[in-house]
This record gives sequence, structure tokens and C-alpha cells, in this order.
Amino acid sequence: MHREVVPGGKPLINSVNGEEASLAMVLPLVAEYGTAVIGLCMDDRGIPDSPEKRLAVAERIVERAARLGIGKENILIDCLALTVGADSRAAWVTLEAIRVVREKLGVNLALGASNVSFGLPDRELINGAFLAMAIDRGLNCPIVDAAKVRPYILSADLAVGRDPYAMRYLKAYRQRQKA
Repeated sequence: MHREVVPGGKPLINSVNGEEASLAMVLPLVAEYGTAVIGLCMDDRGIPDSPEKRLAVAERIVERAARLGIGKENILIDCLALTVGADSRAAWVTLEAIRVVREKLGVNLALGASNVSFGLPDRELINGAFLAMAIDRGLNCPIVDAAKVRPYILSADLAVGRDPYAMRYLKAYRQRQKA
């Protein structure tokens, strides 16, 4: 039985990862207090360099959480965006990890999307394109500056069929025109 910490709300613990020490320390607290948790796709070997290895870490986190009675609805997996300035495959690995984690585990997905452009010029352009691709693959909890990226999110939702008859997109457009 968990203790209610925030009346009418749910705290979010940032974060647990695939390291045994982290799993053993953080997940019991998540279970005891009934919080949600961000699960980072990294372990004692670091951040995996393939979508399959990131999926394996996510599976470990979800499985260990399930043993403690923590439901998937309380887990947000972060497949970890790394800068394409240091590794040209970094975005692709993250995007594919998002796709396979969503497909195989059905959990919510968090992501610090702007990490993909770290150290590069014109970051907003890169971030917007990457965010749209991540949303297409299943990202539903982006960690972003909402004011800056809302148009990209609305456009991505429209493009992947999550905005019937473009109603949200058009409403936002009209609001921007009035302002």
C-alpha cells in the first residue's frame, strides 16, 4: 500500500536507470509513494549505442517495476537523445529506440529533445525536425520549451493523423494571428 504524497496529484521521480543500484534504490520508493518515474535507457556500461540495447534496458526497468506492482502507466521511458554534432547516427538510434520501446512495451515516452542539437548552430530548426520525427515514432512526453515548440508539435500531430480535421492546428493558428 502506498502513501499519498500529493493530494490530487502525482509526483514524478527523475529518474531510475538500468544499473542494479539505481533499480534497487529508486523503484521501491516509486512503489511505496505511488509516484511515476522516468526510466533512463542507460546502465553500468553507459548509454547503449543501438536501439536494441536501449530496448533491453527499458525492458529491465519495466520488468523490475512490475515485480513491485508499479504499472506501465507510471513509467516514462527516456531513450536519451544525444547530439548529432558528435555522432551522426545519434538521432537515428534514439528515434528507432523510441519506436521499438513504444511497440514492444507500450509505455509513455519522455525525451529531452533539444539534446540532439547540442553544440550546433540553428538549434531550433534541428530540434523541430527531430521532435516531429520522435512524435511520429511514439514520443508523447517531450521535455521541451513548450512555447517554442508548440507549433512543431501541432504540425507533427496533424501530419501523423492525431488532429482530426486539423482542428487543434487551426485553432492555434487563429490564436497566433490575433496576437
